[in-house]
Amino acid sequence: MCELDQLDAMGPKRGLSRRQFTAMGAAGVAAAACAPTGGVKAQDGLVENMVTFDAPGGTMDGFFVHPAQGKHPGVIMWPDIAGLRDAKKAMARRLADAGYAVFVANPYYRSVAGEQFADFEAFRAADGFKKVGPWMAKNTPDAAMETAKAVVAWLDAQDAVDTAKGVGNQGYCMTGGWTIMTAAAVPERVKAACSFHGAGLVSDEPHAPVNLLDDMAADSKALICIAKNDDARAPTDKEKLKEAGEKAAAEVSVEVYGGDHGWTVLDSPVYDRAEAERAWANMLETYKTFL
Repeated sequence: MCELDQLDAMGPKRGLSRRQFTAMGAAGVAAAACAPTGGVKAQDGLVENMVTFDAPGGTMDGFFVHPAQGKHPGVIMWPDIAGLRDAKKAMARRLADAGYAVFVANPYYRSVAGEQFADFEAFRAADGFKKVGPWMAKNTPDAAMETAKAVVAWLDAQDAVDTAKGVGNQGYCMTGGWTIMTAAAVPERVKAACSFHGAGLVSDEPHAPVNLLDDMAADSKALICIAKNDDARAPTDKEKLKEAGEKAAAEVSVEVYGGDHGWTVLDSPVYDRAEAERAWANMLETYKTFL
């Protein structure tokens, strides 16, 4: 996950303001900044609302956004350590505007409901690591894979989701590895796993993501995007991931990007727009090809 010393090293806030990342969230569609909640059709052609449903260990809650018309491939967005918040909703709107039905999950639903931190600055100010520690402890690999099955089943039951298409999923920081766990847990449905500055991808544990790549479907892809400072801390991880990827039936892409840990997230102190856009483009290409 995002370690305490990494967060300290991020320094002063350099991410976008909440107004900026909301406006950016629909990829240049000005009306996205005004998109309402509660299942009301937005001016930019999207429908969004907060939803809840039964899941292992509690009641899952999250944000669901999709084009107002038609059926579309489902995508799960697993947030980073700061959880469900406006930055993730803005990113989901942008993805929905590209033609996907996107569910942003509350990764801490087994412990708490809804938004716990308004943004990364609020997380830092509230001693977020201490607060989320007990919540994170419940997210074992087995628990994450059980949750993935429930979320995929829920998506498949939604009218806006095209079940003839595969499901994609993307994760950040602590949930980067969840993307591969999700693809391994539901290989018949999940065809894309996009991990951004993912934590704990490599270990000797059986459920470590590096050891689950071979459990992904042959007609799927893992896009693994590594932060430059994560690579500096663990320079052999990329080689282990590449080696495991070569043995897997799925297509596996591993690349070190020029941004630091957290570079893809709109409200991150180290948000790097150029590298974030490159990662986003690679993600969209993965979804276009494999979903």
